[in-house]
Amino acid sequence: MLMSALLFLFGVFLLFFLFRVRRPKNFPPGPRALPLLGTLLEINPHNPLKSYKKLAERYGPVYSLYIGRRPAVVLAGQKVIREALVTRASHFAGRPDHMLISHIVECKGVSMADYGPAWQEHRRFALTTLRNFGMGKRSMEERILEETQHICAEVEKHSGKTMDPQHLFHYATCNIICSILFGCRFENDDTYFKNLIVMIEEFLKLIYSPWAMLYDVAPFTRNLPLPFNRTFDVVRRIKAHILKVIAQHKDSWVSGQPRDLIDCYLDELEMRDVLQRTDKGTTFEDSQLVSMLFDLLTAGTDTTSNTLRTTTLYLTTHPHIQERCYQEIEEVLGSREQVCFEDRQSMPYVQAVIHEAQRVADVTPIGLYHNTTTDTHIHGYNIPKGTMIIPLLSSALHEEGQWKSPHDFNPENFLNERGEFVKPDAFMPFSAGSRMCPAEGLARMELYLILVTLLRRFRLVWPEERGAPDYDMAFGITQAPKPFHVTVHLRGDRN
Repeated sequence: MLMSALLFLFGVFLLFFLFRVRRPKNFPPGPRALPLLGTLLEINPHNPLKSYKKLAERYGPVYSLYIGRRPAVVLAGQKVIREALVTRASHFAGRPDHMLISHIVECKGVSMADYGPAWQEHRRFALTTLRNFGMGKRSMEERILEETQHICAEVEKHSGKTMDPQHLFHYATCNIICSILFGCRFENDDTYFKNLIVMIEEFLKLIYSPWAMLYDVAPFTRNLPLPFNRTFDVVRRIKAHILKVIAQHKDSWVSGQPRDLIDCYLDELEMRDVLQRTDKGTTFEDSQLVSMLFDLLTAGTDTTSNTLRTTTLYLTTHPHIQERCYQEIEEVLGSREQVCFEDRQSMPYVQAVIHEAQRVADVTPIGLYHNTTTDTHIHGYNIPKGTMIIPLLSSALHEEGQWKSPHDFNPENFLNERGEFVKPDAFMPFSAGSRMCPAEGLARMELYLILVTLLRRFRLVWPEERGAPDYDMAFGITQAPKPFHVTVHLRGDRN
């Protein structure tokens, strides 16, 4: 009996010795890591944000965690985030290749591809193509305003009644990005379209779920029938739709006459076929196209729509702010039927409200994980090559000392003493540096044009019978407000 106990203790000691975590020299401080689990027990699996913020209070703006045996460094506060992602951009621009999201997207496209020629070429292509198809130009305004009319038509159906805006904005943002990527739009009552929206939402919830955390610690569990396998199934279904659209484009594509991003990519492939024959090589190929389309479709649908929902929530519960926006809109537009993006320069208060809504929405609180591409340092600590980096964007958006009202919804956060619109350095909802969201310009235009049009036509009221509003966000790779209802009142027929 004694011998068995001694053998058991020896086995436990041997396992602890073999799997113990060795912290590198001058590595950021952090909680003690357990063998195999790392610091998993320190993190709330349902809302890691609270855990990250508490650990920052304990260890400072730069601290370490362990995802199993793999080290990770958390950056909290705008100063260290900018130092890493902007000042030392190339050192912190990598992506980890061992996470659930990495395996799902196969480290391709523009979101999770590692820092290198393929990512650089495809990001440059995406930015150029989005710009050529009207990002920041009148043609893009027309696309957005067309979808805005569909939103207004749906809202008007509920005049004098309450409605649930759960998917109201998803339909518009998804159709806008679909028009750019695929050259088409869906009808809002299209069954497949509704399922596509639900699949995108499901994917973005699952990717940072507690089960995803288990996968990140122990990827071998993929062979078990666990819930994260649903994520692979959802992605396969979305990509199947993308492949079908690509095949249709190849049948009707005419070189040099692009209708959308897919046609532009096919033009690029044709040009690069020549380069391959001259041994110059290319990173452009069909699987990269599928991944890039997947990235832009999912990101372009969920982030902006959740920001619009959050803005609606706060405006219905802060009617004095909503009315001040309406007055400014009326003063600037007068008898003009439609708003244009340039009008924002004359609407400092509306701009402040939109930016404040982005701040409190905190839609991508930790963005996507980064990886160091070389041995580097930050805040006096050494960070080895291959270390995963978690930029806590949420900490900058609510940082004490950076905002007049860091914990309240207050448009004054973006106004100076003269009432002029200003944007503090801590405002980084689109991340920062070389990995910054490539569709930031599109998102800003959508937020402005949709909200101004809605506020001009409707007064949105919080239904008192629904009780007190709940401002807590449901955590995910993109955060979202919990379901709520609004009462709609028509301000006047502008047709």
